[in-house]
Amino acid sequence: MTVRFKLDENFDLRLVPLVKEGGHDVETVLSEGLAGRSDEVVFRACLEERRTLVTLDLDFSDPLRFPPGASEGVAVVRPPRPVLSLVRATLAAALPQLKAGQIKGKLWIVEPGRIRAYQPDTADR
Repeated sequence: MTVRFKLDENFDLRLVPLVKEGGHDVETVLSEGLAGRSDEVVFRACLEERRTLVTLDLDFSDPLRFPPGASEGVAVVRPPRPVLSLVRATLAAALPQLKAGQIKGKLWIVEPGRIRAYQPDTADR
């Protein structure tokens, strides 16, 4: 299953091939000229393009501000430290589950060795 991802501007472009290896469609905030734009603009672009947002930005972990229910999902990657090797390892470990499409409509907090998922119930919609 091909997943359509958008990597936020805080992801090093050297991570794009890692995501593409699985045959996924990957765009970046940088390549689309959205760098420096508000989080709301980035989130709206993901909704319009039907892409799963992958970010290091904790602001996107607020399901009231960025409701995941109508989205293709939001993955907030939380490595122990924001260095390329740790970001790569944390993202690589989550890619099989992202590929399975289990993130649609959910917010995932991706940490080494675990994924915490928030899925809104009908009361949140």
